[in-house]
Amino acid sequence: MIFGKIEYLNLLPFHVFMKRYGASQHYLQISNYHTGVPSKINNAFLHRRVDAAFISSIKAKRHRYAPLGIIAKKEVLSVLLIPSDTSTCDSASATSNILAHILHVNGKVLIGDRALKHYLNGRESLDLAALWHERYRLPFVFALLCYHSHHRYMQRMSTAFLKRPVKIPYYLLQAAAQRTDIAPHEILHYLSYISYKLDTRAQRGLKKFLSLT
Repeated sequence: MIFGKIEYLNLLPFHVFMKRYGASQHYLQISNYHTGVPSKINNAFLHRRVDAAFISSIKAKRHRYAPLGIIAKKEVLSVLLIPSDTSTCDSASATSNILAHILHVNGKVLIGDRALKHYLNGRESLDLAALWHERYRLPFVFALLCYHSHHRYMQRMSTAFLKRPVKIPYYLLQAAAQRTDIAPHEILHYLSYISYKLDTRAQRGLKKFLSLT
């Protein structure tokens, strides 16, 4: 099985979980990873170069998905718009570019760890998830865990992931901090804004977004 891996901080708990779960299931022995930014992983999944991945919501609607996503209840801190008179998309993104268009805001879209660092440095920006919530009073689903095969495994794994919060070992927090130049305590604070469970309200938010595209 080839799993598409997005190396953003918002998926750090999931990556930690997968390492443990895969080992306990003797599954990592037959797993490989294909890494990249969301737009690259979207393309790899659509061309079946990966079997499963977190896929941008706008690209996921025709595929099977587990009850897992990258979800913002309100703010998200890592999907931003830097206001300007002209609009510029982030080439790493798919869903966030469309979200900015739906919200009728102009500026440069910035996602992922670069966006989080921009926010933490106190630079001017608008949080697109916060703008969405202000307008529709719903969570925003940025991505869904989609798969082509291994249905039973994906469902069991999703259930196991949602059972309890994932504790991130400090050495992995340190490694993530060195890679992103974001302090461990800032990473943990950021992760408190991320939800993974595709509950009823998140499903409503997803349906609303797709109806506007």
